[in-house]
Amino acid sequence: MDLFEYQSEKILKKEAPLANRLRPKTLEDFMGQEHIVGKDTLLYRAIKADKISSLILYGPSGTGKTTLAKIISNTTKSIFLQINATTSGIKDIKEVVDKAKITLALNGKKTILFIDEIHRFNKSQQDTLLPYVEDGTVILIGATTENPYFEVNRALISRSIIFKLEPLSSENIKSIIKRAIEDKENGLGYFNIQIDDDALDFIANICNGDARIALNAIELAGLTTEKNEKGIIHINLDVASQCIQKRAVNYDKNGDNHYDTISAFIKSMRGSDPDAAIYYLAKMLYAGEDPIFIARRIVICASEDVGNADPRALQIAVSAFQATEMIGMPECRIILAQAVSYIASAPKSNAAYMAINKAMEDVEKIKIKQIPPYLKDAHYSGAMDLGNGIGYKYAHNYEKNYVKQQYLPDELKDSVYYTPTDNGYEKNIKKWLEFLKNNYGN
Repeated sequence: MDLFEYQSEKILKKEAPLANRLRPKTLEDFMGQEHIVGKDTLLYRAIKADKISSLILYGPSGTGKTTLAKIISNTTKSIFLQINATTSGIKDIKEVVDKAKITLALNGKKTILFIDEIHRFNKSQQDTLLPYVEDGTVILIGATTENPYFEVNRALISRSIIFKLEPLSSENIKSIIKRAIEDKENGLGYFNIQIDDDALDFIANICNGDARIALNAIELAGLTTEKNEKGIIHINLDVASQCIQKRAVNYDKNGDNHYDTISAFIKSMRGSDPDAAIYYLAKMLYAGEDPIFIARRIVICASEDVGNADPRALQIAVSAFQATEMIGMPECRIILAQAVSYIASAPKSNAAYMAINKAMEDVEKIKIKQIPPYLKDAHYSGAMDLGNGIGYKYAHNYEKNYVKQQYLPDELKDSVYYTPTDNGYEKNIKKWLEFLKNNYGN
């Protein structure tokens, strides 16, 4: 490193964001994630013993993935190299691998390769890395905000231990903020900051378990608030609320949080919990989810989970979908809420859903010779000569517009697909079908 690089690094370190300057360097200073780095846990012991194997750190932003990697860097005797998947490619991977081979051959030292945002690597890039992880040329540490089981090659996952990091608790965030305010070397200790309890509670609550957001907020508050007559920077609730205008919702429209939230949304409607369903609706809308996407899921739920227990649910869902297309946000949130609350509160039946699934399975697996001839089209010239339509009983010629007749192909004549439940309106359908079969089925 020459003089200019040295000076540049010093300036960058001094002017780096608070979250970066305050990053813990040891496990003892690391905050939260006790389930994976608490004393005597597997990862704690591995870091302390410098016996790291390939691993993937998975969790939301600001929960300590990169910090854990840095702590490993500070404690290991292996060579520690880092690349970012957003700016690196196959060429960079090969350069790291070449360095690792030379280091192992000359010094007998292994190389730990930390790849931040590993989910950004495409399949080809991950495949390039795989053989060198497999033969031990490099020990992989990957960090990702996305579910690795969706975004990382199975072969890499099978050779790594997955550690899931959770959002930090409010108490963790409060401790981090207090450390930032008091730390004179890397924090804001030289500013002489005092923060009210309600302001501290507000930031800890609204940052949604993301330490980086909390530290960015407290840094902004410290740098933009005038000192009072006592030379103190006083951060009250008003100052704190100005520094975080909107809650950071843990929701990525392209990631697994998206799928987790929509799954919870649908399951809440299915489970007849309108409060939970409305909450997840609000979370998605707040995070900027496409309301049309949400409306489609509501239509599906209305048919799949409510079905004939309340046929009006589908009508309401389709109307909500059309209205959402016409009106858009923010007003369509009201329409979506009406549809969601109705469907969540409606009686449930998946009988129609189960019926089509079973029928589709039979279509795929059972070979049918022909449709019963009397059901075939008899409207064209020569149809009767083929036997089409002969013997067909026209239902409207019979009492109650019903006559017993085999409609299914011979191979499926005893099959039952639709079994109405006793829920909601569907019980009326069930009673009506039983009434017809019991009284007019002979």
